[in-house]
Amino acid sequence: MSRSREPSRVRKVIDIPQELAASQQEYNGEAGRTFIAGLPALTAEFLGRWELKVDGRPMHGVSALVLPVLRRDGTPAVLKLQLLDEESAGEPVALRAWGGDGAVRLLDHDEATGTMLLERLDSSRMLAHHPDVHESVLVIAGLLAHLTSFPAPAGLRHLGDIARDMLEQTPEALAHIPDPEARRIVADCAAAVREVVDDPGDSLLHWDLHDENVLASERAPWLAIDPKPLTGDPGFELWPALANRFDPTDIRWRFDAMTDVLGLDRSRARAWTYGRILQNSLWDIEDGRPLDEEQLDIARRLRDPTG
Repeated sequence: MSRSREPSRVRKVIDIPQELAASQQEYNGEAGRTFIAGLPALTAEFLGRWELKVDGRPMHGVSALVLPVLRRDGTPAVLKLQLLDEESAGEPVALRAWGGDGAVRLLDHDEATGTMLLERLDSSRMLAHHPDVHESVLVIAGLLAHLTSFPAPAGLRHLGDIARDMLEQTPEALAHIPDPEARRIVADCAAAVREVVDDPGDSLLHWDLHDENVLASERAPWLAIDPKPLTGDPGFELWPALANRFDPTDIRWRFDAMTDVLGLDRSRARAWTYGRILQNSLWDIEDGRPLDEEQLDIARRLRDPTG
């Protein structure tokens, strides 16, 4: 999450970060433009409905506006406004299931718009800023071990459906990869997913627990934010910590450390990590981008079946 440096004022209600407007247009097209155009009115509505007072400059990620606020009793909180889609619709479901245990607390929620009121954490103390990368990986592993111990609530997206859809897309996608080695890596990732697709798991997954989605707070050293929840196997959670502050020589240590902390079978965890690399590669191909070399290197360094 970043603070806007050059926001543009809209209707004197809030500052709409230009970066957020640009990312909404890039990723969501007309729906994103409509969302941005409606943000001032939407913000004003919920400031009034939940009796909130703005308490700082807006922050944002790729898809959401996060506004520091004070509740009527003076309690700090944040108002999160985002485009309602398949991913964001599951966020309050997961946060309710965790109930603040290892994750940010959900204070209020509007189902129709996806707007949420969340406890305020310390955005200045982000795990991505921690100087010890190994300690950061272990923090993420510990959070994942706890969060994935919860059974997934009904109605969330399911890893099994996602994996089967990826496997259906793979043959056509492979035809668009000109480099033989890269094509072989993606094909190997798909083959690994094919081995585990019939047992996709039933845990509650965060899906996006990278080191910028872990913040400090007064009530706990570190808490997770911004889940894009799934029902599935915890092995599908490992990739972000492998890619954070990428270091090819550190991939095996990180993978082994996380599988130890989570108590995962390494063969299955490797297969589901290949699933994340396959997912990212399919998105690259769909968007006309070259395959990410760091992704391919992670796959190469996890090949050893005795690891």
